[in-house]
Formats: sequence, C-alpha cells, structure tokens
Amino acid sequence: QVQLVESGGGLVQAGGSLRLSCAASGSIGSINDMGWYRQAPGKERELVAAINSGGSPYYADSVKGRFIISRDNAKTLYLQMDSLKPGETAMYYCAARTGWGEDESNYWGQGTQVTVSS
Repeated sequence: QVQLVESGGGLVQAGGSLRLSCAASGSIGSINDMGWYRQAPGKERELVAAINSGGSPYYADSVKGRFIISRDNAKTLYLQMDSLKPGETAMYYCAARTGWGEDESNYWGQGTQVTVSS
C-alpha cells in the first residue's frame, strides 16, 4: 500500500508560478515511477510529467520548458510550474506505480486544485 498526499495548489494569475509537492508513505520502497496528472471538468485526465526511479523525466509537449519534475531519495515528488496559463486550471493528482505490466499497481493522491486566473 502506498499513500500519496499533495500540497501546494492554489490561485495564481496567468504567468505566475506554483510548486506542487507529493509526500509518499507506506511501501515507498516498492515505487518505481511517479508522475503528475491533471483533470479539468469535462475533460479527460492527462499526464503532465513523470519521472522514473533513475531520475529520467518525461514532459507533455504543452509544458516543456515551463515545468520541472523532480524527486528526492525519500520519494517526495515535486512539480515546479512556471508561466502558468489559464487553460491549465485543473485538479492536479500525484501518482505512483509499483510493479510492471500485469503485476502493475497504481496509486493516486486526492488531488490539489490549481486555478490560474486571466
């Protein structure tokens, strides 16, 4: 079992910055990949950024150059978001994966709301 708790969301004006944090607890030694997803009302959930156990990052094309994902040795996950746009208003979720393929398990936090005003 893995528990994830996000923090750092809030209200920011367009062009501003926020840093999201995700604290993992439980069987954190079993985690391989972690990432951030977001979902706006009426839209599908999308992967924003991810990072594997080796520290290799992945970014959605829409956030490249503006967001940075990082992960410390205790598996605390961060997302630094710069130059935020109103269209990025969404609930942001931390996710963690254990195992691989058919043995894969995915865990989700409760989310943190990010609102970008115009």
